[in-house]
Amino acid sequence: MAPPPPPPPICLPFLSSKPKRRLSWTSSEFSHDTRREQLIRRPSYSASSTMGSSADNLTFVTDTEQYEDIPASDYYPDGKRGGLKRGNTMTGTKKSTVSSKWGYGWGIGKQKGKEIEAELDMAQHSRDGSAFSKDLPLYQPPQRSNSQSTQASKMSSNSKRSARTQESARTQDTQDTERTKTSHHSQGSQHSHQSQQSQQSYQSGGTNGEPPKHIPPPRSQHQRVSNDSASTLIGSALERKLNDVDSYKGKIDTGERLEELRKLMRSHSLDYYVIPTEDAHQSEYVGDSDKRREFISGFTGSSGQAIVTMQSAYLVTDSRYWLQAKEQLDPNWHLVSAGSVGGPKDWIEWLSDRAKGVKIGLDARMISYEKATTLKSKIEPHGSKLHYPPQNLVDLVWKDKPPKSKSTIFTQSVEYAGRDIKYKISKLREWLQDQPPSVVAYSKGTPQVQAGVLITALDEIAYMLNLRGSDIPYNPLFHAYLYVGLDRTIVFVDKVKIMDDVAEYLRSFDIEQREYMDVWPFLRKREWGEGKVRSLISLTKHFLTSWGLKVVLSPSSPYAVALMLTHFRVTILPSHVETMLSVKNETEIDGLRRAYMRDAVAFVRFLAWLEGKLNDGYDITEYEAGLRITEYRRKHRFFQGLAYKNISASGPNAALPHYQPRKATALMIDRNKPYLMDSGGQWIDGTCDTTRTLLFGINPKEDYCEAYTRVLQGHIAIDTAIFPEGTSGEQLDVLARKALWKDGLNYMHGTGHGFGSFLTVHEGQHSFSSRVPLKQGNVITNEPGYYAEGNFGMRIESALLVKRVKTKHSFNGNIWLGFERLTCVPIQTKLIKENMLTKEEKQWIKDHNQKCYERLAPLLKEDKRALKWLEKEAKPRIGIAKAGGIPIEWD
Repeated sequence: MAPPPPPPPICLPFLSSKPKRRLSWTSSEFSHDTRREQLIRRPSYSASSTMGSSADNLTFVTDTEQYEDIPASDYYPDGKRGGLKRGNTMTGTKKSTVSSKWGYGWGIGKQKGKEIEAELDMAQHSRDGSAFSKDLPLYQPPQRSNSQSTQASKMSSNSKRSARTQESARTQDTQDTERTKTSHHSQGSQHSHQSQQSQQSYQSGGTNGEPPKHIPPPRSQHQRVSNDSASTLIGSALERKLNDVDSYKGKIDTGERLEELRKLMRSHSLDYYVIPTEDAHQSEYVGDSDKRREFISGFTGSSGQAIVTMQSAYLVTDSRYWLQAKEQLDPNWHLVSAGSVGGPKDWIEWLSDRAKGVKIGLDARMISYEKATTLKSKIEPHGSKLHYPPQNLVDLVWKDKPPKSKSTIFTQSVEYAGRDIKYKISKLREWLQDQPPSVVAYSKGTPQVQAGVLITALDEIAYMLNLRGSDIPYNPLFHAYLYVGLDRTIVFVDKVKIMDDVAEYLRSFDIEQREYMDVWPFLRKREWGEGKVRSLISLTKHFLTSWGLKVVLSPSSPYAVALMLTHFRVTILPSHVETMLSVKNETEIDGLRRAYMRDAVAFVRFLAWLEGKLNDGYDITEYEAGLRITEYRRKHRFFQGLAYKNISASGPNAALPHYQPRKATALMIDRNKPYLMDSGGQWIDGTCDTTRTLLFGINPKEDYCEAYTRVLQGHIAIDTAIFPEGTSGEQLDVLARKALWKDGLNYMHGTGHGFGSFLTVHEGQHSFSSRVPLKQGNVITNEPGYYAEGNFGMRIESALLVKRVKTKHSFNGNIWLGFERLTCVPIQTKLIKENMLTKEEKQWIKDHNQKCYERLAPLLKEDKRALKWLEKEAKPRIGIAKAGGIPIEWD
């Protein structure tokens, strides 16, 4: 699985049994009167009061503030960094008092000269191919003592060996690595060919999403081992292994950073400052330039909020990251365990319980409308209020902040997407036109018509435009905004990322292109309310003014957008695009089936290699194992990178659901403890996510077998579920936990999540923690687990497609749904305690492993080791092991 989904939420928006309603600002400000069919104004603490008429004068210049670009004399009263002194541009004045040299903070205006030069330089590098490597950086194992003296000779001999044919190789290892190199050259050629056709290869980055920089020093003497498998790597694979660098620098002292931040907080009279994980698009995973929470706290997890006061600093995160946070936070920080017994549900609950008569600052772009309005409604009764500084305060103290990505964008062919832009936009416009106009009392009867949709989520934009990018590690996304109106479609994206072929592609579908930061003047000037849209909406036979046109936002849109538009021009509705992309069409489904077969081939080859090496006496680190599975994926030309960082964990590390091994600290894989591999590839036609847990020794411990069997039973229960339409994942979740609960076991993360078609690994509103009904065409992971802290962990994850099924009785009609398993990787039987399984469960595991053999064997004819391993796993009588002292008998 990609890092496991978060724990099930207590409540979700738009999912109750009550009739759905449109929100035009917050529920505290307007309520829907069904008798009069109009929105009535209620007295409240209106968010609009923070702006007054200044909404028309909000002037955002950049989306990120570079530390060195800010004149200290303009920003700090004493000419030194340490106190804030800014002109107030949120009071409604027509002209900003802020220096035009370095901008306002969020952004529209002129680009700074140095930024323009940098972008042009980057664009030139992109065009001539020098901006990025065609090789995907990989995970690398630590250097060994015996490799220092023989590395040159190995590279020399391997380079000579690489010129031979596979038939002349003497060992299976040499054959494997020869094919790796040969395939890699083919991949490079394919990439070059695809680049000419706007099918550039998505690159996921290295272990930490960054390219390799330098070779680290060898490990200390007590860490070195004499037995490894480095000799089986040759050519580019060995180079990647040596050059990969772990960007994590260990626990850092955040004292100086916090002190600088507090100086800026004092200038705004802030009592609290919130630093979310998300970027301006509310992305789950963010680019290096948006890792503000990681910079200020040192915590590298993908979820959590940093909250800084004038005396203390807090990190609020859920159970997936408690142990990681304890290891990474320095003494300046206090961990708040969200979801713990007696603890807060989330950071909003924690903060609202403490915020009494205080001023809370945050960047309105980095928090969603939904979260901001929830927080606002909770703190205002206690006399507290939100404040939105014009710059992100973390940016102002981040001296070496990385620049934003300027990677070029490429097209996703309809051959893989199934539907073109024209079809998708037409469907969105149909939905938009179906939304009835609203009438509010203060508008003197003028109907409030939905003129367009502003899409801010990056995966939704990539889906709608059939485009992909490389701005975020492991996610083929690019930074942009997309406006879809009744008469026009505009994409706001840095033009330096758009090559000629993509520009022509967009023009062919009448998609306008504007600069990324131009979205703010577009909204501020209400350009979406002018032009042909007025005549189109006139079909409603209502006389409309510009005040009668509104923009639809999803609850996950940045709060800054709603602040700028104000409640007069905003309608909040659940994202229709998210619903569209979560229901796969037949082309996407076929692509996912093929992608999971390719991924399974790599997975099986890796597991066969790993078991063979361990049985031969090699010592393999968790890190090198992660490197190997990616090398096997590289052999196929459709491989586009990893879908997330490999989770390769042995023994106690497997008890950390989000553990990722690092080169310097990875453990050797323990043959006598469960080993967990959670890994997925990004393929041109699908995103994969698979987890398997294995044991390589004999006579496993009783507690291993019992826990593994319970996890397997939960996995089978979800896989075989039959349910009527309208059933949500939340209603099925108990099936995965029932067997574990029977023994007093459990897991604290979600049971599964949606995933994309060469998009993100966490996708859609549906999951086994959500009340959103599962629909035919949804795809979802099935990943129960169990984690014994400090000892072992296990998880079994497969991907499922929701499909219609025939039942013996069709009560209430043809409404019954079930799952089709996409994942085709065998499940090891060594850890199963046979007498705990029912007859049906035994048959399920036999059928699954046999089907894996039948489908994968023809694809593994040239890899005798993998074929032999696959046969052993598919036929339990071959290599029968004892589980908990009881022989497995399947018949």
